Amino acid sequence: MSSEATSTQGGRAGSGVVGVLVATAGVLAALVAAALTAVSASDAYTIYGLPDPGPVTHYGLPVVRVLAESAAVVCIGSLLLAAFGIPAKRSGALAADGYAAVRAAGWAAGVWCVGAVLMVAFTAADATGRPVHEVLDTEVLFGLIDALEEAKAWTLTALIAFVLALACRVVLSWGWTTVLFAGSLAALFPVIATGHSASGGAHDIATNSLLFHLFGAALWVGGLVALLAHAARRGAHLGLVTRRYSAIALVCWIALALSGVINALVRVPLADVFTTTYGLLVLLKIAGLLALGAFGYFQRRRAVARIDEGSGSLVRLGAVEVLVMFATIGVAVALGRTPPPSEIGAVPGKTELLIGYPLDAPPTLLRLLFDVRFDLVYGTLALALAVLYLVGVRRLRARGDAWPVGRTVAWLCGCATILVATSAGVGKYAPGVFSVHMGQHMLMSMLAPPLLVLGGPTSLALRVFKPAGKGRPPGVREWLLAFLHSPLTRVLTNPIIALVLFVGSFYALYFSGLFDIALSQHWAHLAMNAHFLLVGYVFYWPVIGVDPAPRPLPALGKVGMVFASMPFHAFFGIALMMSSTVIGANFYRSLDLPWMTDLLADQRLGGGLAWASGEVPLIVVMLALLIQWSRADNRAARRMDRKADADGDADLTAYNEMLKRMAEGEPRQER
Repeated sequence: MSSEATSTQGGRAGSGVVGVLVATAGVLAALVAAALTAVSASDAYTIYGLPDPGPVTHYGLPVVRVLAESAAVVCIGSLLLAAFGIPAKRSGALAADGYAAVRAAGWAAGVWCVGAVLMVAFTAADATGRPVHEVLDTEVLFGLIDALEEAKAWTLTALIAFVLALACRVVLSWGWTTVLFAGSLAALFPVIATGHSASGGAHDIATNSLLFHLFGAALWVGGLVALLAHAARRGAHLGLVTRRYSAIALVCWIALALSGVINALVRVPLADVFTTTYGLLVLLKIAGLLALGAFGYFQRRRAVARIDEGSGSLVRLGAVEVLVMFATIGVAVALGRTPPPSEIGAVPGKTELLIGYPLDAPPTLLRLLFDVRFDLVYGTLALALAVLYLVGVRRLRARGDAWPVGRTVAWLCGCATILVATSAGVGKYAPGVFSVHMGQHMLMSMLAPPLLVLGGPTSLALRVFKPAGKGRPPGVREWLLAFLHSPLTRVLTNPIIALVLFVGSFYALYFSGLFDIALSQHWAHLAMNAHFLLVGYVFYWPVIGVDPAPRPLPALGKVGMVFASMPFHAFFGIALMMSSTVIGANFYRSLDLPWMTDLLADQRLGGGLAWASGEVPLIVVMLALLIQWSRADNRAARRMDRKADADGDADLTAYNEMLKRMAEGEPRQER
């Protein structure tokens, strides 16, 4: 009993040490941010034509932002540890170490909420050039929140962080912990969609690269803090947790490096890297990331090799890395306060200001296919899905297992469809031309999903990843099975719900005014494409999917779902063609494209595309079903042949004998 008490006290003392380390690192990051802001952002108000709001706002904003972002990474890292680092109990309940990580995430979410609330006031003061105390009046502050996108973003972040803080106090199961982890990542998105990267020229590339950058940083930094806290608590499975974190850290470091370079190239020309303050801060940040990558790799190799000797060495080595990480956060905050050279004196055109780049010529077939503007989110997703699938097939074949070539071809064609829809000329023209957007919509919702489900990705993954084994911690295969059998998956694959989501989203988006609101927001275009792809996948999965669906459908039900959707698609296309009101008229007119003179004709062309493309899924589905039924009949025939070979075709012999007796007039023998 005394040894358990000693272990508990040691764990609490170790957690206290990590808490002090995080607090120290946060103070260091705040000092770095404030100092660099004083040097780099002193002329920002003059450049943007704003009055100076005073030193409290000028220096307080980066300090408060460091507070909010530091708490955010600790919250995200702790939930990552609880969801995918520490094995849960067989019942699905969190183990003691997982529960401790969730409680730590709850405290961090509370601090995150406070920091986000403060950022609302500081952002409003900074954007209007006022001292922060002048915007604290409720009526004034609410008016500024309504007018400022960044203030709205921080308000939404504060609400999500508040919900996370409350939920972390009551969650006890592994399943809900994964939901909270997804929510913590979603809380980063509103702020990413605002600021320098969301405005001006090339903001599509800048925002997309920032998504990778901030998500990677949150998982990397937060994961390390959570790992050190787990080691300090003398938690179980420390070697497993460290190895899993090391794999995540490598991916995050690569994402950080590539996205950071892309974002920097958008914001600062190569000629200005060594001659401007912004460029020097970029170099400082890159140096920090390179040092962290090398240091982290070698120290974790050493820590994993010596994990049996105790957790002390891991905590000591990780402490230095945490301090450098948080100092890099301070540099990043100061970078966000510094005007990029690309924005100084630059006056982007109307089209470039609204969608991020100019559209100088009307779309033609050649331009739609070959006028490439790579989408960092969906282009990267398409390439990553293709590569991961091919790696999985290669692993199966390396161990002597077969995998149908047709499935591989279908999957690669689906990935190619996503790539063309988002990164070829189709993706480039879609934000500015309604008919091209409708073509992109059809590709993402009605062509890519059936091809992807025919690839059978879940079946491939379940064959590639081996079971963890009895008594061993669950891994990727177990997590995937848990998701497939989750209530969410069962609800989404319900035929009625899948059908309503698939056809109802057309009407809800375009005829409710949502599309008009979403047109001017880059994040909304990302969300629309995600919705099209996911809803299409959920619809086609139980219909023609190779992977077993949570709710299997009979053959008649599969055909019925497809035919039930067709009239709704046809009516939607006809409604667009017959409409005399231009959807998104204000936005499309504001683009001021000289070659786009008849918006209504373009909308009718888009309606025609929607109407005509409704036949494509029917052809794909019917071909797939015919092939699947043919193969099922062949498999049944082969089973009957094997049975006949095994029992001498006893069923056929008995049947022929019965017919012979009936022909001879013998009475049928009753059994």
